[in-house]
Amino acid sequence: MELLLFGIAKDIVGESVIDLSDKDCLPTSVAELKKLLAAAYPDFSKLSSLAIAVNSEYADDDVVLDKDDEIAIIPPVSGG
Repeated sequence: MELLLFGIAKDIVGESVIDLSDKDCLPTSVAELKKLLAAAYPDFSKLSSLAIAVNSEYADDDVVLDKDDEIAIIPPVSGG
């Protein structure tokens, strides 16, 4: 399971890619992944919103994750 991080999510973690493949306990849903990120990186809980894409498709919290998924962490963006 590979996490791709963008914008402030990348700044919070300090890198643009995290490989979770070697973890003993992988998150099984998008909601569980969000909890894992907030526990490991408390600044994630300060974000007003956070979009998750699984295999290039936006995913709700109830989407089930697989060990081979590519997951993008997309923080809120601003612009004009």
